[in-house]
Amino acid sequence: MEDALHDLLRSVDTPTVCNAIEVAQGKRGFNAFTRGTMLASDPDGVMVGYARTARIRALTPPTEPPEVIKARRMGYYKYMSEGPRPAVCVVQDLDVPNAIGAYWGEVNTNIHKAFGLTGTLTDGVMRDLGDLAEGYPVVAGSIGPSHGFVHLVDYDQPVRIHGLDIRPGDLVHADRHGAVVIPEDVVAGLADAIATLMRSEKIVFDAVKGKRIGFEEFEAVWAAFEAART
Repeated sequence: MEDALHDLLRSVDTPTVCNAIEVAQGKRGFNAFTRGTMLASDPDGVMVGYARTARIRALTPPTEPPEVIKARRMGYYKYMSEGPRPAVCVVQDLDVPNAIGAYWGEVNTNIHKAFGLTGTLTDGVMRDLGDLAEGYPVVAGSIGPSHGFVHLVDYDQPVRIHGLDIRPGDLVHADRHGAVVIPEDVVAGLADAIATLMRSEKIVFDAVKGKRIGFEEFEAVWAAFEAART
C-alpha cells in the first residue's frame, strides 16, 4: 500500500470507507463489514493494514502438551512480527458468545505495537483499559477482568469476526464503528472515491449545517448531491 493511501485511510472513519467502496464500485450492496455493536478501547483510534490472523480459546485449559502450546505461542508471535506492513492483528475467539478470556491487555498491546502492528480487531475480550499501549487501538467484542485459560488454537488461517470473514492478507479498516475488508479491485481507485464522496457530502453540509432551509431548496441541494456522487 502506498504511504499516501495509508495516511488517507488513517484519517477517515470506517463508515466513510464503506461509502467510498460503494462509490468506487458504482453501486450499493457492498457487505464485507462487521455486524452488531463492537467496543473500542480508543474512540479516536483507527487501524489500517493487512490482516495477520489467529484463533484462541479460554473457557477450558488446553489439552495438548505444554511444549506444544508454548511452541505454537512463539510461532504466533514470530508470525505477528513478520509479513507486509501496515498490518492489523485479527483474532477470533472460538468461545464466542461465551468468551471470558481477555487476550488483549497491557502486555499484548505493547508487544504487538512493538511488532509494528496498527491495532487489534477481535470478537473476544479486552481488559486493562487504562493501561493499553498508547496509539494501539483495540476493537473487541467485550470487556472482562481475567485471561481465563486463554491459549492459541492456530494462526494464519481464515477467521470470522462479528459476521465478517477475514483471510490472512486482506486489507482491513477498523474503528469504533466496527471493521470492513477493502476489496482488492477498488484499492487503486479508493483515494478518488473518497475525494468524490467528500465533495458530494460538502454540497449537503454547506446547505444545511447551522441553517434553516425549505423543502424546495433542499430538493435542489439533494439533486446536486446525487449528481456529484455518481
